[in-house]
Amino acid sequence: MRLYVDSDVLIAHLRGERRALSFFRKVASREGAHLWVGAVQRAELVFFMRKHEEVGTLALLSRFRTEPLTQEAVDLGGAYYRKWHGSHGTDVNDALLAATVALTGGRLYTLNVKHFPMDDLAVRRAWAV
Repeated sequence: MRLYVDSDVLIAHLRGERRALSFFRKVASREGAHLWVGAVQRAELVFFMRKHEEVGTLALLSRFRTEPLTQEAVDLGGAYYRKWHGSHGTDVNDALLAATVALTGGRLYTLNVKHFPMDDLAVRRAWAV
């Protein structure tokens, strides 16, 4: 099963959040589970990392498969954005990730479940507050 991870969870791990490390250990140990990120979430980390963060960021990302952004995902993401931006704070990155997950299957883990109200999406909070 594809387990997609939102950038907020990855950033928490890079900042040393213990719950993030525990989360990754738990999901990585599931039989048949494969860790994935969307291309946009990978770009968020790579574009905004500082020079001293490069080694750690790229090491973390090396543990994930990256799903390319397709035209179909962009089109569906646009529909999600228009429907959910105003009421749920879904931004462009959220909409594109949601569309990618919806089209490829699997489950999405995030810290911002509110941003992903789509009925055709399996979304879980990465850990409790």
